Amino acid sequence: MGKGKFVKMFPGGNTAYGFYSFYDNIIENDASRIFILKGGPGVGKSTFMRKIGQELLERGYDLEYHCCSSDNGSLDGICIPSIGVAMLDGTAPHIVDPKNPGAFDEIINLGEHWDIQGIGKNKKAILSCGKEIARLFKHAYTYLAGAKLFLDEVESYYVDSGAFNVGAFNRMALELTHEIFEGKPRLTDNPKARHLFATAITPDGPVSHLETIVGGLNKRYIINGDDGTGKSILVQRLMEAALARGYNATAFHCALNPNSIDHLVIYELNIAVINNVEPHIYYPKRYDCTIDTMACVDPLINEAYLAEKGAARGMYRQCMEQAVSFIGRAKKLHDELENYYIPYMDFDAIDARREKTLARILELADK
Repeated sequence: MGKGKFVKMFPGGNTAYGFYSFYDNIIENDASRIFILKGGPGVGKSTFMRKIGQELLERGYDLEYHCCSSDNGSLDGICIPSIGVAMLDGTAPHIVDPKNPGAFDEIINLGEHWDIQGIGKNKKAILSCGKEIARLFKHAYTYLAGAKLFLDEVESYYVDSGAFNVGAFNRMALELTHEIFEGKPRLTDNPKARHLFATAITPDGPVSHLETIVGGLNKRYIINGDDGTGKSILVQRLMEAALARGYNATAFHCALNPNSIDHLVIYELNIAVINNVEPHIYYPKRYDCTIDTMACVDPLINEAYLAEKGAARGMYRQCMEQAVSFIGRAKKLHDELENYYIPYMDFDAIDARREKTLARILELADK
């Protein structure tokens, strides 16, 4: 067995609505086993998962890395779909508790391997740091909410000006639906929809892992066009068409507005539909198809509208920059918080716990 393949995605994100979680979509509820990691910052949860993931990749298992939106070098979870096993960080802001304790899921408490008296010496500093992190995220989410308001203004331009041709757009959507699904058999009466993020707003700014998700597929439908020309609506309609025809669908939501879908993957057809916009610009490969929603826009120019649109886009970018700044400051403080725990951790005991957990996962794989 050769080395396994991996994809990266985000199970949660910093959005205009605060922290938004799709943790329930990492793995099915009837999984073989879900390991939930508990413990404070700096106890080694991400390293625990990463090292197990690396070992499984070397043994030939395909893997999903579920990345942390608030720490670019950290993991929130790993999933091994072929054996129905997942491991999750179950601490705030994405608190996860066992739904079926002992039957499917269990807790691994890495806090069992710390010197609580040593950590207690830094109690005041830990509380102060945590309070400041919460304050910084509160401000970040305020600016992200503002960014969405201004992006809504940008997107309203084509409709408000009368330039967007709804009839032409509906024809485009219908033609693309026929191209993708015509002649394809119905697969199941109970298709499933999975929801995640391919992109997140992180301390380093917007980060996309789209290539790891769609790069190995046979074909991609890449939707080009300005904001407000129906790209997300088109992706949503294609998802509804897939589910109506019995195909499972994985939706990757907008990092800023999780109510909107940016990308769609239909693994049974080996295809993806991509909303081609910053920060997930995607360049077509061989056999890919490009669609331009600007074909549904009448050539109407209104200088006043253009100026207003430009001003709104500028305010959107300013809000995004401020939000990223606050998230970055929170990350630095979180690193400081981890330093209050790391000196008091028994990492040899955690390594032994990890090896034992890996052996259990491999046992599950052999069943």
